[in-house]
Amino acid sequence: MKEGRGYARCTVTKKAERAIVGGHPWVYDAEVKAMEGSAENGGLVDVCSEKGRYLGTGFLSETSKIRVRLISRNANDRFDGAFWARRVKYAWDYRKTVMDPADLDCCRVIFGEADTFPGLTVDRFHDVLVTQTLSRGMEVLKPVLFPLLAETLRADGQDIKGIYERNDVALRAHEGLEENKGWFALPGEAHPDSTQTTIVENGVIYAVDFENGQKTGFFLDQKYNRRAVAKLARGKRVLDCFTHTGSFALNAAKGGAAHVTAVDVSESAVELARANVLRNGLEDKMDCVAANVFDLLPELERQGGKPYDFIILDPPAFTKSRRTVDSAARGYKEINYRAMKLLPRGGYLATCSCSHFMEEGRFVRMLRAAAFDAGVELRQIEARQQAPDHPILWNVPETNYLKFYLFQVV
Repeated sequence: MKEGRGYARCTVTKKAERAIVGGHPWVYDAEVKAMEGSAENGGLVDVCSEKGRYLGTGFLSETSKIRVRLISRNANDRFDGAFWARRVKYAWDYRKTVMDPADLDCCRVIFGEADTFPGLTVDRFHDVLVTQTLSRGMEVLKPVLFPLLAETLRADGQDIKGIYERNDVALRAHEGLEENKGWFALPGEAHPDSTQTTIVENGVIYAVDFENGQKTGFFLDQKYNRRAVAKLARGKRVLDCFTHTGSFALNAAKGGAAHVTAVDVSESAVELARANVLRNGLEDKMDCVAANVFDLLPELERQGGKPYDFIILDPPAFTKSRRTVDSAARGYKEINYRAMKLLPRGGYLATCSCSHFMEEGRFVRMLRAAAFDAGVELRQIEARQQAPDHPILWNVPETNYLKFYLFQVV
């Protein structure tokens, strides 16, 4: 990649100019008016207004609807190794500022556009960095960037033994990239033999399979929401729905719950949850059940009684596009309505959505409608979002995706 200016020029529409000036980091293919000069796929281009005003520099993708992903709006930036070293250090210093020192052992180190690394995710699981690369530009940059990641953390005293790539995602096809996974070859280094490691989050021990687990191996964005649940769980009978590997349930049990039942439709997920229960010595306080939550909640209601006084709803994203958001809203309402009906007066509800397409306003309206239909009132305890290692840029709505509420049913 060339240093300084002199890249190919991408002239964009007035609509794109307004969006970029307002802070949005993407140029869509329909917003490109002209391309001047030669640029490699995944290389850098300067983005300019129709009047020739410099707007920024970004990575070109010839196959994606997102034609350019901006990395800088500063005409004086030189995109050499020193530039990217500063960017990595800035991202790590931010985590050190906003998180407790103990929480840095398992955290998100880079969160794509929110850290100005478009299309790149980097999660730390103790001594391993796990990456997911979803843009052509970041794919081209890997030989420069990945050694800098390991170098920056090691220089800060962190023990990093290797970098594992989880690029087994269909979204890579939009950038003309193949799916793959495996160890990234750091120059002159051998990678670990195992693709599993152990982390401790909020005092709970987990085994993380970063080769086969969902996304990069473990969901880090709910770290502090799990801690909030643990605080409320003391002495309560807890039902954790969509438990996956048991994280909310384990935090509730660790927080002093009288008993916790963890439920997931996936038998393999339930087996992982049971292993985590044993790993933490909580088998006398927990049981794990394979069941469909949409069937279980109405069945519990039909059986009568109020077996739980704290219900946690942490479903997967019911929608990954705007086209299916109406169907998703019905799904969210169904489980929240059923949980509200099942809880006694004075019981507690934790509920969330991890889809940015389910916007906060609509999620709140759904909760109001579910409460009305269930004949209950909700007393809000907290409204929370993703942990701060998944920062939100106000001018990039896509970075604001997790809605998390704690209520008392009154």
